[in-house]
Amino acid sequence: MRRVPFLPVFGLLLLAAGCTVGPRYRRPPAPAPAPNAWKTQPPWEQAAPKDQIPKGNWWDVYHDPELNTYELQLLQANQSLIAAQANLNQARSLARVATAAYFPQVAVDPNGVRERASGNRPLNGFPQKFPAYTQNVFTLPFSLSYEADLFGRVRRTLEAANTSLQSTAANLANVQLVLTAELAADYFSLRELDAEYRVVEESVGYQQQGMDLVNRRHAGGIASGLEVAQQATVLDSTISQAALVQESRDQYEHAIAVLVGKPASTFSVPVEPLRATPPPVPLGLPSDLLERRPDIAYQERQMAYENAQVGIAYTAFYPHITLNGTGGWESSDITALLNAPSLFWSLGADALEPVIEGGRNRANLAAARAAYDQSVANYRASVLTAFQEVEDGISNLSTIAQALSTQAAAVEDAKRALVIANNRYVGGVTNYLDVITAQTTLLSNQRLQTQLLGQQMVSSVYLVKALGGGWNASQIQNEQVHPKPGQIIQQ
Repeated sequence: MRRVPFLPVFGLLLLAAGCTVGPRYRRPPAPAPAPNAWKTQPPWEQAAPKDQIPKGNWWDVYHDPELNTYELQLLQANQSLIAAQANLNQARSLARVATAAYFPQVAVDPNGVRERASGNRPLNGFPQKFPAYTQNVFTLPFSLSYEADLFGRVRRTLEAANTSLQSTAANLANVQLVLTAELAADYFSLRELDAEYRVVEESVGYQQQGMDLVNRRHAGGIASGLEVAQQATVLDSTISQAALVQESRDQYEHAIAVLVGKPASTFSVPVEPLRATPPPVPLGLPSDLLERRPDIAYQERQMAYENAQVGIAYTAFYPHITLNGTGGWESSDITALLNAPSLFWSLGADALEPVIEGGRNRANLAAARAAYDQSVANYRASVLTAFQEVEDGISNLSTIAQALSTQAAAVEDAKRALVIANNRYVGGVTNYLDVITAQTTLLSNQRLQTQLLGQQMVSSVYLVKALGGGWNASQIQNEQVHPKPGQIIQQ
């Protein structure tokens, strides 16, 4: 009859009979928004359900090839994103470490020694003195240990490692969303400055024409030197504004360079005034937001991690059972090392039960519970922030859309006022101060119009970001490791 090995079978029986102590994880309720609609109505027609934000490459909704190029460069070379990816790889490896405790730990430590014993060594109670001797000792020992997961410590540890892995994956998605949104916002801000610079340059053009007119009239004795100085002041001020707009553009260009992983000194963005309009953004239901934001998923996985830590703290109150064994061969003659008489072995078990810990285990449990309570508060705060950001985004776009419609009319009125002021001045009806005022008013309104266009695009980017950028919590569900039978032979 074939004998079944005792130690592995006993360990498996203990594992099968074990229970998991500590609280079972359930996601706590979050602050409930309006179930069917957002508070602020969007300034566009709602997109059809099939028109979702693109998964991953959410910036495709803007249909801007140049923006797409920069975003792809960011995904390949942004150093913050590379660091976050390395952090995920580290978390994945640490989770694999946690699975090692599911299997027996086996070690071998072969060694050989030639030794001499002293002839004057202590007698240790023996009546006669032993002579000195010299001998060889060859040993081929094996050791085995296995923790019987009777109360779920090993399972809780792996649960904590997997939830930490998933929270790290959610954090990577959030870092990517934040960086790609920042790039898109900087890109549209730069394009707005290109448009604004063109407006200022056009203003310099018609102000230079006014300068020429005043100089001719002054040469003919019609205009005063004061009018010449006034027009020169306005012209020089506008040229200074053009320089400041260019300086702001340079700052955004440098920021984009860092985001795409290139030195600012070697990177440039071609000039192209902003002509885009924000696309309709599919908002979905408020209740869907909890599954679409990676930062919320990160906080939710942190709660699951802290809950597992509470379970680990509970296991400290129960016996810690370890099965162990040693065996191998020992001989003074290496040629007889593997003979049957050279064999030695031992089997045993250890059950460690805490008796007096000075309150350490209770304090650790209280700390774990407090950490879990903190994670719940952080989760609920992130949910509230998410709803605020979406409402802010819709409100901003609605307000800017209204402002743009009236600002376009203001620009047309300012242009008409400048034509009238020029005609009245040439006709001698009014002084040149009215022309200067009309020039300044037109430039101010044109710049405000382009700034509103830029704010509209940036606000749409931040709204897409607030909605999660097409991300979904299901994307991190497969980020977990499991004990595999083949792992038992891996080092």
